[in-house]
Amino acid sequence: MEKRRTRKDRVERVVNTSSIWLIAAYLLLMPLGTLGGLPAAAYVALERFEITATCLFAVEYFFRVWAAGRKTDYVLSFYGIVDFIAIFPALVLPAMGMQELRALRLLRLFRLTKAIRYSRAAQRFGKALADSKEEMVIFLSATVVLLYIASAGIYHFEHEAQPEAFASVFHAWWWAVATLTTVGYGDVYPITTGGRVFTAIIVLLGLGIVAMLTGIVASALSKVKREADTNDPGNN
Repeated sequence: MEKRRTRKDRVERVVNTSSIWLIAAYLLLMPLGTLGGLPAAAYVALERFEITATCLFAVEYFFRVWAAGRKTDYVLSFYGIVDFIAIFPALVLPAMGMQELRALRLLRLFRLTKAIRYSRAAQRFGKALADSKEEMVIFLSATVVLLYIASAGIYHFEHEAQPEAFASVFHAWWWAVATLTTVGYGDVYPITTGGRVFTAIIVLLGLGIVAMLTGIVASALSKVKREADTNDPGNN
């Protein structure tokens, strides 16, 4: 039994190392396919690499399902879902052959998140978000309410002056998002005195929202790091 477990661990280490190199190669080569003017042979090589990478990612996924103690725990876990989404479009699209479904190729970008599995810092960040989920729910709820207030408020002040830009509360939602996040693209902006005063208030509230989110994440990360340091035998 012990020998079988040791062999299984050795295979898993090989799979992990191979996955790291495959993900690194994918990150380097994927942008090349968006360049124009490359030789036709280069595009063929990139397409073949895409097919090979998909097959290897599929093998990795089924290996992890096989190696998991409880199959459903891995399949329904964050990493299991990411691993499945990374191979799903390439496996389904050729069989379906529908041009509209080619938008699913965007799901291949989920392969980038596979690198999180091998980053200790990213794992700590994920644990920090999981530990602060109650605070995050409160934060997101407050943000949604504030977005609604901002959209309705700017619509009240600007609708008559700019009936096209602020045709409805739904149209004003884009302005609310850009203003609350303090991005301020400038494509839509208030021109009335009331609208400008209201915008100043929303911008200040937006700064508070950003600071609140930063504080929640920073506090959770500090807690996770303290726990990791406490459990690390090398620090005792």
